[in-house]
Amino acid sequence: MSPRRGRTEEFTSYYGRPILKEPTWQALDIAGYIFAGGLAGASSILAAGAQHTDRPGLERSAKLTALAAISASVVALVHDLGRPERFVNMLRVAKPTSPMSVGSWILSAYGPLAGATAAANVLGIFPRAGKAAGIGAGITGSAVATYTAVLLADTAVPTWHDAHERLPFVFASSAAASAGGLAAALAPIAQGQPARRMAIGGAAAEIALSVAVERSGNLSAETLHEGRAGVLLRLSKAFTVGGAVGLALGGRSSRGVSTLSGLAVAAGSALLRFGFFEAGRASTRDPKYVVVPQRERLAARQEAAVGADTMG
Repeated sequence: MSPRRGRTEEFTSYYGRPILKEPTWQALDIAGYIFAGGLAGASSILAAGAQHTDRPGLERSAKLTALAAISASVVALVHDLGRPERFVNMLRVAKPTSPMSVGSWILSAYGPLAGATAAANVLGIFPRAGKAAGIGAGITGSAVATYTAVLLADTAVPTWHDAHERLPFVFASSAAASAGGLAAALAPIAQGQPARRMAIGGAAAEIALSVAVERSGNLSAETLHEGRAGVLLRLSKAFTVGGAVGLALGGRSSRGVSTLSGLAVAAGSALLRFGFFEAGRASTRDPKYVVVPQRERLAARQEAAVGADTMG
C-alpha cells in the first residue's frame, strides 16, 4: 500500500475537468489485445523449445495457440483502429523512438512466422522451413510478449508511466504464465512438464512483480487497490495462485487437474492485464495523480539547487 494513501488534500483543475484525458480505448480491444499478444509470443517460445526437444503434442498445441492468439490480438487492434487500412498505414514509416511504430513492425514480422510454422506443422508440409519459422516466431515472440508494456508506460497515464521500470517484467512473466497454463491444459500430460514449469514459474514471478508495483510507493499505485481495478487484480491473484498450486500438486497425474489449473493460471493472467488497464484509466480521472508528483519533483529540484548554492 502506498505510504501516501492517507493524504486528504483535494485537487481541482480548470472548470472541474481532468488534467489528463481519459483513454477512450475499449477494455476488450486493448487489454484483450495485450493479453492475446502476450499469450501468442510466449506460446511461440514454448513451441520452439518443444520442437527442439521432440515433444510433438506440446509443439502442435503451442503453435496453434500462438496462431489463434495473435489472430485475436490483431482483430482487437484493428477493431480499436476502426479500419484495417489504418494498421497498414502504420507500416508506412519505421520510427525507432515510437513504441507504436516498433510494435507494428514486430507484429508484422511475427504474425506470418507464427502462421507459417503452425500451417507446416498441421499440414505436414515443408518441415524444415516450418521449424525455421518456429524458431523465428520464438525469437520475435519475446518482443510481442513485452512491447505492449513499453507502449503503455510511454504514455502520460500516471499508473502506467509510474510503473515503467517493472511493467515489462510483469507482462513478460504474465505472458509466460498464460502460455504455460494453456499448454498444460491442452497438451498431452506426458509431454507437458515444460509447460507446467513455465506456468508455475511465470505465475510466481507475475505475483511477485505485480505486488512490487502495487507497493512501489508511487501515489498512483493506490488505483491498483481500488474500484474495478482492485477487484480484477485480487481475482487475478486468486486464479493465478490457485492454478499454480494445482499444477504443482496434481498437474502430472490428473488430466482434469492439469486442464482446470492451467486454465485458471491463464485466466489470472488475463485478469491482470484488464486490472492494470482499468487502474490506468482511473488514474487519469483524479488531478492529484498529476499535481502531487509535479510538486514533489519541483520541491526536490529546489532543494537540490539550494544545496548546490550552499556547497558553492
